[in-house]
Amino acid sequence: MEKHILAMGGGGFAMEPDNLKLDRYLLSLSKKEKPKVCFISTACGDAKEYIQRFYDSFSTLSCEPSHLALYRPPKGSLRDFVLDKDIFYVGGGNTRNLLVLWKEWGVDLLLKEAWDNGVILAGISAGSICWFEQGLTDSVTGKLLPLECLGFLKNSNCPHFDGDKERRPAYHRLIAQGLMKNGIACDDGVAAHFINGYVNKFVSSRKYAKAYQLELIDNNVIETKIEPIYLEDY
Repeated sequence: MEKHILAMGGGGFAMEPDNLKLDRYLLSLSKKEKPKVCFISTACGDAKEYIQRFYDSFSTLSCEPSHLALYRPPKGSLRDFVLDKDIFYVGGGNTRNLLVLWKEWGVDLLLKEAWDNGVILAGISAGSICWFEQGLTDSVTGKLLPLECLGFLKNSNCPHFDGDKERRPAYHRLIAQGLMKNGIACDDGVAAHFINGYVNKFVSSRKYAKAYQLELIDNNVIETKIEPIYLEDY
């Protein structure tokens, strides 16, 4: 059974409501004609506007959209609710708060169980870095710092690599200092598609956006640029 994670550096319905290439690509990973897609809005405090933007976009696509808001949880068994879905799309916001609340509610364990059973996981920004061992985030003190995450995927991740001028130097510095593991970074509009824990490909909704691999070699951080596949037909 293949286990998919789509980690988006930026883009998608939340940033580009008129460019849903990444969202359509995500749906294409399911073998179902109308997969059940659940948006998890924990990182933004279950903001109603963010949830509505999800419905506004995904109601136009071939899927059955729903959402999970822990501040207004679904009735009945949370496990039954989670395991009934085909795709989870985790939104951006405060990654630290997301992880704390998920662990309190047991959502992290339920998502791991769902993923092990073939449910597709995806997300943008906070919803991207949460799957890795570490992520670069400003959600702890307002400064860009490493955060220990779920560890479904090895190493580290940095989103918005071209969207925030401070992220590249911060990521380089923290890897060089040994405070972060080697990892990948994605510009806005780029997503890393993992299958069974390994990168299968990088895809992009923007023609000139890039992905990057960062490795510490002989005390130097080597940044390798990766050309993603432009999703022209999505």
